[in-house]
Amino acid sequence: MNEKKAYLTVKDHSVSGETFDLIKNSEYGFLETIPQPSLEKLPNYYKSEDYISHTDSKRNLFENVYHLIRGISLKQKMRLINSCTSSEKKLLDVGCGTGDFLQVAKKDTWEVYGIEPNEHARAIANKKTDHSVFDIDQLLKFKLNSFDVITLWHVLEHLPNLEEQIQVFKNLLKLDGTLIIAAPNFNSYDAKFYKSHWAAFDAPRHLWHFSKSSMSKLVCNKNMKVVKSYPMLFDAFYVSLLSEKYRTGHMNLFRAFFIGFISNMKALSSKEFSSIIYMVKNDNN
Repeated sequence: MNEKKAYLTVKDHSVSGETFDLIKNSEYGFLETIPQPSLEKLPNYYKSEDYISHTDSKRNLFENVYHLIRGISLKQKMRLINSCTSSEKKLLDVGCGTGDFLQVAKKDTWEVYGIEPNEHARAIANKKTDHSVFDIDQLLKFKLNSFDVITLWHVLEHLPNLEEQIQVFKNLLKLDGTLIIAAPNFNSYDAKFYKSHWAAFDAPRHLWHFSKSSMSKLVCNKNMKVVKSYPMLFDAFYVSLLSEKYRTGHMNLFRAFFIGFISNMKALSSKEFSSIIYMVKNDNN
């Protein structure tokens, strides 16, 4: 794998300052971060006060923008899971962070469960969900075929042993259940504009980097299919804002807004949005 030409070489801007190669997977077409940290060392790359999904803080413009967008996106997420045809309302949110989505779903009468490996974020989430959030080893303890909806909001790209994880989620879903995956799209305009400075590469925390076609191929290998996909329009602006910081050392709010706007406009025809939500179901054909 290391002998293959890198699609890009990117830097860890958040924690280590190390560089990593992104190599295209020949079977599925997604990009792999090389080298990947060992399971023992991987948590060290999350040890930063700036890793925003593990905190509820609002210390600066960037964090305030993040929380504003998160509040709006929570409503979109609820509309999405409520549109799923399900026999009951049992939800599992993998990588739930500080639990805001689960808290909103619980108020909407969903029976909620969460997985969050970060101890600090898990403690915050449990205060919001009556202790319904667990460490990652709980995934193998849930009853099979028991969830109506399983969600991974910008989480799949973080998970080692990718194909094994997809199989675990498939096993936990009811036969008519829905797997919802949100992930950045390296074929978007903003990704191609910022290249190695594109914030959504976020190596080495992001072990995998997806395109629309590679996501479809990945789930198809587990006899599942993408039945619908939706754009995450705010991500183009949010990612561009952080990418500007990596590229120039400054947020450059107006330029970031311009690049995010152009990215969304181009994606109206190409469908290559900055981030995409995939609705995945078992392929019963």
